[in-house]
Amino acid sequence: MTYLRAHWQIFVLAGLIFALWDTPVIYPLRLLAVFFHEASHGLAALLTGGRIESLTLSAYEGGLAHVRGGSRFLILSAGYLGSLFMGTALFLIALRTGMDRVAVAALGLCTLLITAFFIRDTFPVLFCGIVGVALLLTAWRLPTALNDLVLRIVGLASMIYAPRDIISDTIARSHITSDARMLANEFGGATLMWGILWLAISLAFIALTFRHGLGPASNIRLRPTAKPE
Repeated sequence: MTYLRAHWQIFVLAGLIFALWDTPVIYPLRLLAVFFHEASHGLAALLTGGRIESLTLSAYEGGLAHVRGGSRFLILSAGYLGSLFMGTALFLIALRTGMDRVAVAALGLCTLLITAFFIRDTFPVLFCGIVGVALLLTAWRLPTALNDLVLRIVGLASMIYAPRDIISDTIARSHITSDARMLANEFGGATLMWGILWLAISLAFIALTFRHGLGPASNIRLRPTAKPE
């Protein structure tokens, strides 16, 4: 009970995001998770000597990263796991540091820069542009506690996105074209095998984050504690 009292906000927030996942309420967060997914492909290409040709998102929550060069294995593996790691990083920054405003501003700026350099289609330009500006305004104008809450929501949504979409795209519908199917075609194994491996990694990473990242207490204090006289 002590553990639940110390972290009840996180569990309520995660439960709400999970329960509302397929509703319009979470639609922007789902799209943002897809953006992280495609950006992770691009980042993997850059880190392994390749380059990004373009990135795009669709209103139907699809996405595509056109890259050239780099490690094909790491690029294909980076989508789901990269979006998970990005979300976890934002979540841990909110929980364990005082850099909430800086992180929100950095996320907004990176979103705008990626949009400016690599996205050309109208819908993702509008969506990412609005998100980037909204994040910069949040960092500039809103209290630190609300910036902390934004990071927690975005982080948790990305952490929930990864295993859900891995199950949907690579296990429940292993016949469709996906990162895992392309990996199986190019490097061997089965789509289902890669999907199960990614799922195991993502669930283990989420479990470790919750076990070691929450600290002794994680609830946001919206009002400062009164100092003793």
